[in-house]
Amino acid sequence: MRPYRYDIVGSFLRPARLQKARSDYKAGFITASDLKQVEDACIAELVQKEKDNGLLAVTDGEFRRSFWHMDFLEALEGVKHVEADHWSVEFKGDKPHGATLTFTNQVRFPKDHPFLDHYRYLKSIAGETDTKLTIPSPSMLHLIACVRSHSTYTPIDRYKDHEDVLFHDIAQTYIDAIHAFYNEGCRYIQLDDTSWGEFCDENKRAQYLSQGIDVDQVGQAYVQVINQIIDAKPADLTITMHICRGNFRSTWFSSGGYEKVAPILFTHCKVDGFFLEYDSDRAGDFTPLRYIKDQYVVLGLVTSKFAALEKKEDIIKRIHEASHYVPLKQLCLSTQCGFSSTEEGNKITEADQWKKIRLVKEIAQEVWG
Repeated sequence: MRPYRYDIVGSFLRPARLQKARSDYKAGFITASDLKQVEDACIAELVQKEKDNGLLAVTDGEFRRSFWHMDFLEALEGVKHVEADHWSVEFKGDKPHGATLTFTNQVRFPKDHPFLDHYRYLKSIAGETDTKLTIPSPSMLHLIACVRSHSTYTPIDRYKDHEDVLFHDIAQTYIDAIHAFYNEGCRYIQLDDTSWGEFCDENKRAQYLSQGIDVDQVGQAYVQVINQIIDAKPADLTITMHICRGNFRSTWFSSGGYEKVAPILFTHCKVDGFFLEYDSDRAGDFTPLRYIKDQYVVLGLVTSKFAALEKKEDIIKRIHEASHYVPLKQLCLSTQCGFSSTEEGNKITEADQWKKIRLVKEIAQEVWG
């Protein structure tokens, strides 16, 4: 069964030697080959730790990435990385360095996308253990290039007055991507998405509305794109979605319960499961889960932002509260996000990280057996 009763969002804290190697590479002190050797070694060690801690699907921790999303998106054909003074979203604390995306040509998935090699290596060292690939949702490409950059966005000729063509190309890009990863042996893909976190936030909704953007219409378009991708996937490929409210150095950028997006997203989106943040009051209560159909819901009740361990009995109580809206057999458990959505990582230790993973597993085994 995927998602698993105890699962992970995917990113892990980068070891100090990997952080140093990345810094040395940026400074020109080591070669790309040197960096890859360190990455390979650190990923192999991570995968063994994931297995040792009882995980049923392993990731590469996103160890080769600077950001959880930009590295994948800017490697697509027709997409260009653009430096920016700051992000259009405001983190409530430490700030990551800014960047955005723009379109230079028709969007396509290249046959030599670097994430294919990244996945091949993960698959080669995972052995009999399932592998999980985390990539940004197709919504993120449109959100960053068009919605967040609304005031400066100038479409290329192919997409001028033809946003439907852009959405078609994005859908086809992801269809090509999932089939490429599937052909490499991948059977579990997670789409990471902060757009819905923004669309839950009353302040962000008002800000977008002031720019003439109806986020409900945008959300409906995003669901249509995702459903096109789901309809084209192989039957034995699991695709889930993780909804995030921001995760950089233990801070965040949006808040608000799921009620605003639930009728559009939970009712109509055909993903196999939703990974939902529920580690703080900013996520609201469980009542929006009444819109869930037959999808699994992975409750992110254990925070990846802070070291303090949650009380097992409190988490179990909340799982049973959620089961008033979604049958217990459709519920699973994870941390609310990864531990290192960017290479900097959250403000906890690796020891704390694995304690959280073990807690999730222990609780899940107690609740579901």
